[in-house]
Amino acid sequence: MFSISGELPFGSLTAPGAGMMPMVVTALMIAFGALIMAGAARGAALSSIDWSDRNHAALVVLITGAATAAYRPLGFLLTMSLLVFALLVVVERRNVLIAALYSAGLTLFAYWLFGKALRSPLEPGLLWF
Repeated sequence: MFSISGELPFGSLTAPGAGMMPMVVTALMIAFGALIMAGAARGAALSSIDWSDRNHAALVVLITGAATAAYRPLGFLLTMSLLVFALLVVVERRNVLIAALYSAGLTLFAYWLFGKALRSPLEPGLLWF
């Protein structure tokens, strides 16, 4: 991301360009990663970590990976609704009806906020909007 954002205009603090935010975020990620690596020697050994919650973490990773793969063909609305619904029902074992209502409401709010209010381009997918 850092090398690609170099092609975009950086701008200044008073008039930021399209490349400013990707460069700032990437620089912060690199700095925080270096800090984590520097402090890793003082942390607990990997063998001393309790791995009893690994199945829960694996489900989150699998569902999120499936949502990432389905984003382009299904679009924002369907993918995000299915993602939140699957995380609530499969991983957190919540009530199906409440999870469906919550996932639909959250996704519609996010669609309004990013797609309409902030005018971010969202993947249309199967619903064409």
